[in-house]
Amino acid sequence: MDPNTAALTARIDAGPSEIVRAEVLEPQFAYEVRCLLPHYVAIEKVFALEYRRMGLISQQQAATVAALLDSASTAVGDADPAATMSDIAFALEQHVRHGLAEPLPAWHVDRSRNDFQACAQLMFLKEAALDVVADIVRLFRAVHRLAERHLRDPMPGYTHFQAAQIISPGFSLAAFGEELLHSADRLVTAHHQIDASPLGAGSMAGQELPWDRERMATLLGFATTQASALTSVASRRAAAEITAEFSLFGAAVSRYVTDMLMWGSSDCGYIDLPDELSGISSAMPQKKNFPVLERIRGRSAHLAAFHVDVLFGQRNTPYTNLVEVSKEAGAHVADAVAAARSLLRLLTLVLSKLTFRTEVMRAACERDFFGGFTLANRLALDHGVPWRQAQVIVGGYVRAALAANARPGETAPELLRSVAAEHGCALGDVDQMLRDAFDVDQALAAKQTPGSTHPEAVAALLRAQQDRCRELEAALTGARERTATALAGIERELTEG
Repeated sequence: MDPNTAALTARIDAGPSEIVRAEVLEPQFAYEVRCLLPHYVAIEKVFALEYRRMGLISQQQAATVAALLDSASTAVGDADPAATMSDIAFALEQHVRHGLAEPLPAWHVDRSRNDFQACAQLMFLKEAALDVVADIVRLFRAVHRLAERHLRDPMPGYTHFQAAQIISPGFSLAAFGEELLHSADRLVTAHHQIDASPLGAGSMAGQELPWDRERMATLLGFATTQASALTSVASRRAAAEITAEFSLFGAAVSRYVTDMLMWGSSDCGYIDLPDELSGISSAMPQKKNFPVLERIRGRSAHLAAFHVDVLFGQRNTPYTNLVEVSKEAGAHVADAVAAARSLLRLLTLVLSKLTFRTEVMRAACERDFFGGFTLANRLALDHGVPWRQAQVIVGGYVRAALAANARPGETAPELLRSVAAEHGCALGDVDQMLRDAFDVDQALAAKQTPGSTHPEAVAALLRAQQDRCRELEAALTGARERTATALAGIERELTEG
């Protein structure tokens, strides 16, 4: 029997094969060292405090274990795979055991890797959710600054891929701000919902010693404990919930970036980016491309894919602790976090550098008959034309104006009266009404409802969003401070007893 393997078990006579070690265990070990080791160390320290509380080890012995755990960050990464079976829990155990001057028979008694791993994974997800919320807040700030600069600049708005109504960049960006705040709110809620410690579940049925689960949860910064031991180790819903929020956010980002790609096209030319955020064609020297926008939209697809990976990894598995669920299904959770944060950094950079070409947007608004809706309203309200009939008359007027090569800003009252007469309506003086209906600057202020394009309505929305953002920042700061205070409490207990 391999003597190193014997130190862990006598149930099997050999350690993992080289292929299993290379393909499965070592990549998993490297991932856990990179992403979970600080959480594992904190959990081990809390266990040491619990052993002390239960009278199984002394205060001095708990402090010695904690000191050995503090040196684990380098030692565990260099641990002999044969001696640890390339398992981080075993590596920590061996590191402490070999560092002790004399054995501690009760240390690691009544323990399981199952709730240990589930707890570290939850701690990582909680931290990741808050990191992404902070990144969303930074993006929102960039969106907000840009929106405030363009409350009164007209630009075409589109429905069904056709020019529809005059809006402003501020109006469009405020809408995107709503999506950002909604996503951040949902991530804060998700953080709250997963904030329950699984420690004390053991393998699946609970533990035999009187562990103080609430105390352990508090020391690790959790709000409460999982109610069920089985749920604690069987459920990896938290990974699915967090990645689901990433995927929903990614879908919203992809749609807004699609608008930006259209705005930046040579056909529109509404936006520009500095050269350091632009690209060129290898064959067409006249082109200035914006591949960073394509990168952002492309990365949003990864977020949906990572969520599906988590979901499918859990689907149709028994409801208990499984390597398939706890490790394979979560293999790309850290990648999902990294992709979300990368996307947010890139988009924040783009929106902090983006320029709206106001003269180009205005010219586009002046070319099209955006005032058709307003004109139909005025025919109904000022001239008593039934609404549907007014729509027909305005449609006929626009068609006739296009055939005559008339521009929207050129009033053609005779043409409007002629079309109206064809539909049985006699109109009087409509010259001013036509001028007002197709006035580009009046188009924004014509809308009166909250949430509309009216510059004051957009400004009010931006102010309300600022308040919501401050609430998010307060929640974010509070959550991080609670965790930091809790973890500091571990060190204090270890030091002071």
